[in-house]
Amino acid sequence: MMSDNNQAMIQLLNTAIVKSKEKRIDISYEERLAKTCGSEAVESISVAIDHLAQKLNVSRDQATMQIVDVIRELDTIWNDYLVMEGLSNLKDSLKTPKQ
Repeated sequence: MMSDNNQAMIQLLNTAIVKSKEKRIDISYEERLAKTCGSEAVESISVAIDHLAQKLNVSRDQATMQIVDVIRELDTIWNDYLVMEGLSNLKDSLKTPKQ
């Protein structure tokens, strides 16, 4: 069981973490969203959605979800890889004696 002091410190730490993320949020999200939605890349994604829906004989919604899920999975895989690579490099640097 956590003491009241530990619980207060954890709450303070969690608050600080959330507030530090708040500083990194770009408040121009509407402008960024409009720019992104008007991009050629989004137009290409639309073509890919149509192609996948037709190829799998599914709705555009289903095709869109499949594409989004694959992109998210790729992003997660690469994030995990980069974290592991960084940890490996950090471990190696800690093992190597400094001269």
